[in-house]
Amino acid sequence: MSTQASDLSHDKEKGIVVDEATLPVEVAPEEAIVRRYGRFGPFLEKLFASGVEARGVERVPENQRETKNMWNNLLMWFSVNTVLTTIPIGTLGQALFTLTLPHAIATILCFGALGGVATAFISTLGPRTGLRTMVITRFSSGYIGGTIYSILNILTQLGFSVTAVILGGQTLASINPGTLPLVVGIIIVGVLSVIPCFVGYDLVHYYERYAWIVIFIIMTFLWGLGGHAGFDVNAQKPLEDTGRALSADILSFGGIVFGSFTGWAPVAADYNCRLPADTPSMKVFLLTFFGLWIPICFVEILGAALMTISDPAYTQAYANGSTGGLVAQVLAPWGGGGKFLLVLLGLSVVANNIPNSYSAGLSIQALGRPFALIPRFVWTFLAFVIYTVAGVAGREHFSEILSNFLSILSYWTAFFIVVVAEEHFIFRRKGGPLGGYNLDDWDNPSRLPLGIAGILAGCFGAAGAVVGMSEVWYTGPIAKKAGAEFGADLGFELAAGFAGITYPPLRWLEIRLTGR
Repeated sequence: MSTQASDLSHDKEKGIVVDEATLPVEVAPEEAIVRRYGRFGPFLEKLFASGVEARGVERVPENQRETKNMWNNLLMWFSVNTVLTTIPIGTLGQALFTLTLPHAIATILCFGALGGVATAFISTLGPRTGLRTMVITRFSSGYIGGTIYSILNILTQLGFSVTAVILGGQTLASINPGTLPLVVGIIIVGVLSVIPCFVGYDLVHYYERYAWIVIFIIMTFLWGLGGHAGFDVNAQKPLEDTGRALSADILSFGGIVFGSFTGWAPVAADYNCRLPADTPSMKVFLLTFFGLWIPICFVEILGAALMTISDPAYTQAYANGSTGGLVAQVLAPWGGGGKFLLVLLGLSVVANNIPNSYSAGLSIQALGRPFALIPRFVWTFLAFVIYTVAGVAGREHFSEILSNFLSILSYWTAFFIVVVAEEHFIFRRKGGPLGGYNLDDWDNPSRLPLGIAGILAGCFGAAGAVVGMSEVWYTGPIAKKAGAEFGADLGFELAAGFAGITYPPLRWLEIRLTGR
């Protein structure tokens, strides 16, 4: 338990009056912010009284934890991933890598399970530490290393948001072509996303607890209508590569699938850090794993299946309007009812975009103390402005943005997860070199690790990604040897491997020399 929190709790139990003006920011963040902003204090006080969350990256003391959102470790990730945004990831198996449906399904299930395990582990650290994910990285990579990871995560969440608002806007615009401009559709999705994020943690959890239900039903409709239109398991057979080229296609598509799971790892602890510290880690792990694996696989496989429909009307719909156009064509037999469902699907990306917006604001705060002094909701609003403008600017290049972004995303999340996991299981384990986490040090650079080991391991991981990546604009030397004409994307595997091998000896040396 945090020393400050336990002492305050003990004082109150003894009937001692506690001066609110002296409370540390992690105990009473709203009081600290109101005092900090002087003349704006009364306005901020009313804002917080209305329900807007004041807490940002500050640690949640044990006596302020609650159990009410336990099942959201499952249901929130259901809502976040049972959305329109997940469908196009599945379509890339055929659109870019010419995989048949059986090979696409196997790739999604296997690489998805790997990504789900990694992300579920990160989620278990939220209740244990009471900290947001990017702050947890300070215990392995130091204050500077945590700042570097925060920058990467800001870019990641903004990238996710850009793809979300573009796809949502495309879908809304395709309902009655020529009626709603794509730019307006993008802005609508962006505005709806930022509202619960601005209010904060409780509203985010409330919305995500139920948002998946209607969309899951619509997804089953898409499965039925797609089957009626005619799934052709062998549609891609004449185009599919063989031998080394096929293995390269599977590895490259697998990297994208892995990234679609591990993209949530840098935010996984942000949404359960208010659970009690004694919450069973295995329960959190399993709920999070299945909350990710079931809906992402269900929807990505749907995207892969829809690409096997050989009817010219469907192939042309995809060519003209990407995934939004294809889904509109699938629902077209239902006329006005299909258009209504298309509106709901277009708006479903709000559930996916909420954690991007919310956690982007937290990651900006985690850059350092000057950024943490500015209220969380200010940074959340700034993130909304950035990704909405970027979405409008990149609205005609959705597929390129999605494929390149998810591939690169998997690289850094791979070595980030490995470094945090090795710190936890090797150095912070009971009886290990450090014996656990001194959680009161979360914002004390002089007591946190120097971060040299974590930063160097991250650099080695980045080097592994460079030699193993296979992108349109660059193919690493190892990737060239592993594949055929275009190479095989081994970026995330080598990023994880290089970081995993180098971090333990570097961290052991750092602890031996510095004691922290």
